[in-house]
Amino acid sequence: MESTLLKSALKKNRSLSAAAALAALALLAPAGPAGAAAGPMPSAASKAGSVNQGHAAGLVLGVLPRDAAKPAPTLDLGAADLPESRSVTTLAPGVTRTSISRGAANPALSWTAEVTIPSSDPAVSASALSDEPTARSVAAQLTAAGVAARMERVMSPELADAGGDLGFRVRAGEFGSREAAADTVARIKTSGYSSSVWYTGWDGDAGSVDQSRGPWNLEVLTIDPKEFDGELAATFGADLEKRETTSQLAAASGALAAVNAGFFVFDPKAGAEGDPAGAGVYSGQVLSEAVGDRPALVIDGKKAEADVERLTWRGTVSAGGDVLPLDGINRVPGLIRNCGGTPDDVVTSRPLHDVTCTDADEIVSFSPEFGATTPAGPGMEVVLDASGHVTAVNGSRGTSVPAGGASIQAIGAEIERLSALAKPGATLKVTSDLVDADGKQLMPGSSSHVVNGGPMLVRNGGMEVTAQRDGMVHQTNPGMFYGWAHKRNPRTIAGTDAAGRVVLVTADGRQTDSLGLSLQESAQVAKSLGLTDAINLDGGGSTTMVAKGAVVNTPSNTGSVERAVGDAIVVLPSRKTFER
Repeated sequence: MESTLLKSALKKNRSLSAAAALAALALLAPAGPAGAAAGPMPSAASKAGSVNQGHAAGLVLGVLPRDAAKPAPTLDLGAADLPESRSVTTLAPGVTRTSISRGAANPALSWTAEVTIPSSDPAVSASALSDEPTARSVAAQLTAAGVAARMERVMSPELADAGGDLGFRVRAGEFGSREAAADTVARIKTSGYSSSVWYTGWDGDAGSVDQSRGPWNLEVLTIDPKEFDGELAATFGADLEKRETTSQLAAASGALAAVNAGFFVFDPKAGAEGDPAGAGVYSGQVLSEAVGDRPALVIDGKKAEADVERLTWRGTVSAGGDVLPLDGINRVPGLIRNCGGTPDDVVTSRPLHDVTCTDADEIVSFSPEFGATTPAGPGMEVVLDASGHVTAVNGSRGTSVPAGGASIQAIGAEIERLSALAKPGATLKVTSDLVDADGKQLMPGSSSHVVNGGPMLVRNGGMEVTAQRDGMVHQTNPGMFYGWAHKRNPRTIAGTDAAGRVVLVTADGRQTDSLGLSLQESAQVAKSLGLTDAINLDGGGSTTMVAKGAVVNTPSNTGSVERAVGDAIVVLPSRKTFER
């Protein structure tokens, strides 16, 4: 990849000395023995005497080489005086897993009933947020009905392009358990309002988050390309349109470790279930288009290096001098998950997270990696062999793609345009390219991978949370930013540090014993771990880390069951040609 390789060369020129690199490792070193609270660091002499003799078995607790010994900073998360413990496991030379526990159970936290407030504007969705007069009126109506409701102002930490005063919410009661809040929720519903039970520890309100007591549980994978002899890769499994769990993807690739990766189509009504909802490159092949210019993690697998880059996409199908633009690749025509497509898309061509934009007139190409058959439906489909020759022109959509070949589907007004170009026996050329922020085309090699994400969290060493630019602020749905960005959720984070190491983080959430992170807190965590560039990956119920065949975090789904996802980042034990 032209731009990525250039950055890699620059990184090598500014590589740290051995001693400095070891000192940088202290960013992920444990603050004390496993399970111990953070406190005064032991002296270098006492640390030298505490070396775990089981190091050869891969476990090091609270130990750094003598010349790297220095106090490890704690996470910038919650109150400054919180206890924090870290334990480090070596999975392979150059690959460590750090488990971090911060804070403790806080009896001041409670369950409450949160009210969904209807909007007076039919174009705006009902949400937990409203203006002050409306919220005050709703609280008064509920109080008159016997529900002790309260109105609360919601201030969100200021991000790069969002946050601040979000409006007002209405809540009722303080309860010791979720079950105890059920009766109040039922009475609110009887009064004509929707309601749900919420744990106050999951709030991300400005003015209180920096005094939060936790608890939090995080897992951190660190891959040092100067020490690791294996490979980094991304995998989607057998085909793009099916989902597998992170542990299944890890097992199938023989990975030492893995984390869930990019956003994907979850609901079949939004497209092909499992299809990446953003940029996707796997083993050098561009298989999914970008969402606007959202950031992505660009991986050089053989070097075990990565960069965070904003990428856009362009694609064409041509015959001779006649060229038609593609609307997308390997997705259901007419459905653009997370939006960020072309100017004629409805409702927008800008990124709009968790929204499926539509376009009645599209041309979409497919590769064999999509699945056994392409999406079926009205329209037309052209089948190409490995040489680009047109072997079939079908009057409807849905067929198999020949090995090494492609197919091209058209719907709406684009049917006539594709029909004029794709005559039986003609030769067509299909292009699909990702372009970086400098306008340079990425030139992926066989070990190149790209996974989608967003928003940006850290850029050039400073916090830069671009929630609005990357589609997490919805003008017609104020609850989107409030629930997805402002509130705490399970998160998966990816980035790189000044030493060129790749760092992958999971933070458990939606649990009383692990609160999760807001987007602001995600950026703070990434920065305090030493990341100079970092992005948010898919989170929520998708957040999963696997190490040596076992899930090591606690997924937030009922029963801690793993969610099947679209793709995963895998840490492979050797540098060989990776096959998806």
